[in-house]
Amino acid sequence: MDREEIIRMAREAGLAYGSDEKPLGSVTRFASLVAASERNKLAAWMMSQGYATGHGDSIEKLLEELEWQVRESEREACAKVCEDRERANLYGVKECAAAIRARGNK
Repeated sequence: MDREEIIRMAREAGLAYGSDEKPLGSVTRFASLVAASERNKLAAWMMSQGYATGHGDSIEKLLEELEWQVRESEREACAKVCEDRERANLYGVKECAAAIRARGNK
């Protein structure tokens, strides 16, 4: 959420009119506190699930980091399926692909 969006929402709510009528400073400070609180909730959830928060200084950055980590963990899980099949002497790309797809059916 950027400054312009906060001001737009404050105006829609009738809380701020502009520098010539009503100051926006307290509204933008309040919005920053709310955004920080929401960011902290998301970061706490990510950590409780075993995900790193990196340098996510906004909800958008945290969600990008989470999406990347989920993709990475899924790739690793897929690679492990193929490695397990290789160790069991079950070779073949088609078979490995089928095993990976079957993971979602369990």
